[in-house]
Amino acid sequence: MLPSRSSSTNPQNRFERLRCEPEIDIDPGYLEEDERPLPRTAFLRDLSASILSRNESPDIGFTYSVNPYRGCEHGCAYCYARPTHEYLGFSPGLDFETKILVKPDAPRLLREALASPKWEPQGVMMSGVTDCYQPAEHRFRITRGCLEVFAEFRNPVSIITKNHLVTRDIDLLQELAAHRAVSVCLSITSLDPELARRLEPRASLPARRLGAIEKLSRAGIPVSVNVAPIIPGLNDHEVPTIVAAARAAGAIGAGYTLVRLPYGVKDLFADWLETHYPQKKDGVLGRICNYRKGKVYDAAWGTRMTGSGAYADNIAEMMRVAVNRAKFPARPGLSTAAFRRPAGPQLELL
Repeated sequence: MLPSRSSSTNPQNRFERLRCEPEIDIDPGYLEEDERPLPRTAFLRDLSASILSRNESPDIGFTYSVNPYRGCEHGCAYCYARPTHEYLGFSPGLDFETKILVKPDAPRLLREALASPKWEPQGVMMSGVTDCYQPAEHRFRITRGCLEVFAEFRNPVSIITKNHLVTRDIDLLQELAAHRAVSVCLSITSLDPELARRLEPRASLPARRLGAIEKLSRAGIPVSVNVAPIIPGLNDHEVPTIVAAARAAGAIGAGYTLVRLPYGVKDLFADWLETHYPQKKDGVLGRICNYRKGKVYDAAWGTRMTGSGAYADNIAEMMRVAVNRAKFPARPGLSTAAFRRPAGPQLELL
């Protein structure tokens, strides 16, 4: 039986001197692995006063993003966003997967931002950090509330997710698509369900993600695939088959990123490799260092997504060939031509 959490530890927050060690009434050495209590997810209210995050990184293709949740219950072992939980006083390990901050005011804050005369219509990304369709969205429906606002204003929005739940909102996505104001990207790491479940224990399985691409495509919604992250020695050989499968399902474009392991993620991922693929651990980490200038992580803009060196060049060429073989159609760009500021009681008060 595979674990329901990717992290098995809660490493110390790099900004904190103290750490909390939970008291255990029974020595865990007396318990079998599957008898130990699993950490339960806690949802905490986030009272942020604004919802649009501005991006200053020159190698990311958007300026503003909306993140309805902090932390992510998908629990992906490699997630580059884990260190963001340390800004909140939490650990990038189990805390990131089990302490989820929700922003119930996000739709209202978004409406206020788009209604402001200072807002210049432009594309917004959902989400730039954690997945906006993670399991919490089933309960809180904050992403749907934000999409209702985007549809109301006809402001373009791009979505990236690894959850089939995005298909729930096809009605709103179709409204936006009618004005060339939406694009969706499904992130697919592997077509191997066992590897996917180990890497991303609470995300949709690969077949469900391909099913989401097909369903969105049939509904007339522009949808692409992101082969991400590519991890040497684990899933790099799958690049051509993922691209081909996504194209067959209706994707109109494809991109990729190489795995990046900032701060505490590198140790968490190394522990994950030791648990699940100990025989591959040294080889995987060694190849990562090969395209990260001899380090596990290199934050340099321009190469942090794609790496550098011979291995990175080989992956780029593999991706180029796969995309050419897939014969993707021309991808329509997003448009702000239909943007509007609707008149209404709520907006008249602003």
